[in-house]
Amino acid sequence: MIGLDTNVLVRHLVQDDPGQSRKATHVIAKQCTRDDPGFINRIVLCELVWVLESAYGYSKDTIVSVLEKLLRTSQLKIEDTQSAWTAFRMYQKGKADFADCLLGTTNRLGGCNKTVTFDQAAGKLEDFQLL
Repeated sequence: MIGLDTNVLVRHLVQDDPGQSRKATHVIAKQCTRDDPGFINRIVLCELVWVLESAYGYSKDTIVSVLEKLLRTSQLKIEDTQSAWTAFRMYQKGKADFADCLLGTTNRLGGCNKTVTFDQAAGKLEDFQLL
């Protein structure tokens, strides 16, 4: 199994740099299979959402679509799939950032009854408590 860095995933998805995009797509298409999937960890998911929003100006609807496709792709193994799906659904329906949704979900599964925050949007999530 190979791990995929955010920049490789971004190049594959966005296809904005001909040389790097070609290499990224080649690696994902040839080396990430159902039997030997490419690994995407939680940090990469958070960075991916942030990059697509801030650097590329993608809409939330587009990012939701990208995340759902990644989560459903059998050639990719997402770290802690259950938490990623839970965070995805929270992000899809709410106003909080994906990273906050994943943070709260991960903390809850780690035994936290609440995650304290100053973030107004995150503070509205079930797993958070606004300070």
